[in-house]
Amino acid sequence: MNLQVRDLMYFAKVAELGHLGRASQALHITQPALSKCIDRLEENYGAALFERSGRGIRLTDAGRLLQERVRLVERTLDETQREIASLGVGLAGLVKIGAAATIAEFIMPTVCRALQEEAPAVVVELQIGMNDVLQDALRKRLLDVVIGPLGSHDEALVQIPIVADDVVVAASATHPLAGKHATLEAMSRYGWVLPAQSVATRQWLEHAFASRGLPLPRAAVMTSSIAAVPRLIAETGLLSFISRRNLEAGRFTPALVELPNPDTTMTRQFGVVHRNDGYLSPAARRIIDIVREQNAPR
Repeated sequence: MNLQVRDLMYFAKVAELGHLGRASQALHITQPALSKCIDRLEENYGAALFERSGRGIRLTDAGRLLQERVRLVERTLDETQREIASLGVGLAGLVKIGAAATIAEFIMPTVCRALQEEAPAVVVELQIGMNDVLQDALRKRLLDVVIGPLGSHDEALVQIPIVADDVVVAASATHPLAGKHATLEAMSRYGWVLPAQSVATRQWLEHAFASRGLPLPRAAVMTSSIAAVPRLIAETGLLSFISRRNLEAGRFTPALVELPNPDTTMTRQFGVVHRNDGYLSPAARRIIDIVREQNAPR
């Protein structure tokens, strides 16, 4: 094994455990030999990688950067192994997909059914979450494909539009604003169930209020999946901002209703996203094709 590669592997274990003694035991080498590995890396990079912290050690800023890059190399090697193996098996293997809750509810069931009929040897690992979290995982090579709202242009990502979706304000059917033309001023008087501030739908909603000189929607509850908590919205009397598809499908009715207002109706584009420099296995490419075929304009 190349000496520097071995030293990096040893460094990763020390960084993980934060202790030279425990790391040497885990790696089955002596502590002096492990210290020499760290010394070689620090001399090679021209920076201290660790500093003492109590009875252990902790990473310096340079050490944290190196740990991040080593993790990236490990993920790349793992991905390469999967890619090479996939070439020999065709439509088989593991595909890691991130999906927005609305996609998981309305698109993934038919996609997975079609995939099982055509390629039963493919295993889908499905992670459901907010788009900012999923795309971050995609960039870090923790996912192969993300299916969800498309964002701003990013040269590192390929974005393939598939279907449009409206996000609207929803409330309990017994809410004081239900059945009325609710103005933004009236909505601003109530609390909300909202995603994190980093999520695009919340940013759009806040801009809609701020651009009219109104207070931003006050988040009484923040959640990573609004679609998963319809009862919470209904029973608390809070407002929320969710896909119209969820309401029209009847899954939330009669508990929740839309508060129609063009000023709070956000049209977003859903699509498939993958890394520009990432290899897509035959199975991953076929999944993308199925998503596009099933959602092509009729």
